[in-house]
Amino acid sequence: MKILVTGGLGFIGSNFARYMVEEAGADAVEIVVVDALRYGSNQNNVKDLDYKLVKGDISDYGLIAEFVKEVDAIVNFAAETHVDRSISNPYSFIESNVIGTYTILEAMQKVNHEAKLVHVGTDEVYGDIEKGSFKEDDMLKPSSPYSASKASADMFILAYVRTYGLNAVITRCTNNYGMHQFPEKLIPKTIIRAKLGMKVPIYGTGKNVRDWIYVKDHCEAISLVLDEGEKGEIYNISSGEEKTNLEVVSEILRIMDKPGLIEFVEDRPGHDIRYSLDSSKIRGLSWKPKHSFKEGIRKAVEWYMENEWWWKPLVTERVLHSTPWKLRW
Repeated sequence: MKILVTGGLGFIGSNFARYMVEEAGADAVEIVVVDALRYGSNQNNVKDLDYKLVKGDISDYGLIAEFVKEVDAIVNFAAETHVDRSISNPYSFIESNVIGTYTILEAMQKVNHEAKLVHVGTDEVYGDIEKGSFKEDDMLKPSSPYSASKASADMFILAYVRTYGLNAVITRCTNNYGMHQFPEKLIPKTIIRAKLGMKVPIYGTGKNVRDWIYVKDHCEAISLVLDEGEKGEIYNISSGEEKTNLEVVSEILRIMDKPGLIEFVEDRPGHDIRYSLDSSKIRGLSWKPKHSFKEGIRKAVEWYMENEWWWKPLVTERVLHSTPWKLRW
């Protein structure tokens, strides 16, 4: 199988490329990565893999069409993802997340109608929920420019499935963590700041709740949807382990034996209180996460502690800023 992985040098995309090569074998899977090589991309994420890299933007129709016509499947990870960045610069999120997805869809319907698209979405399109868990057919109510752009992409995909008959599916996953995650995200940022002896900032009271999933478990779910997901369907992916931000940071500091570094900072605008997904649909395809939070978070801490060579060149004052949504990126 030949797979076009857009955004394949980013956190989840690179883990997925690695997962596919390791599980299926380089002889069974050919990976072509298209990546714009922006701030969240890093060739070191996949430096030991056998793959083809093409530098380019997914909104470049000529480029995308050239490679879409040659592949069996497209897995779209390419996206601007950081909520804080979307608050300070929304337009770049429209370009990547909306126009980029539209460009892939146009290429599929014009040059390769037989290819299958797995679009990697986010639970943030639903907004927050006080009780219960969101199902795939619940109303979308995004709270940030980032989640609004991802919701728009989802709507275009569903429209192209119905109008043009494309074979496309959407996954919506909860918060990921694991190796190769860009240092501005909560978990690597906490690990790195603690290692450097710096205070670890927590927005507001730290009571915001997220479901946390180890990235390899997410990649396994995407692989399953690639094989068995049905055209036009949406699949929620979650671990079922909900933690407050304060609990996550506290557990990391406990593992690192770095107590007393927590610092509460001004909350960001529109900060969702709780995300929660009902993932019974994909579990009906015989998927379930293999890593508990306690096991996965320890693996994550150990990886960042042992791979300073990877994250040190990426760390800047801006990346580690305590309230990055105030910055103009």
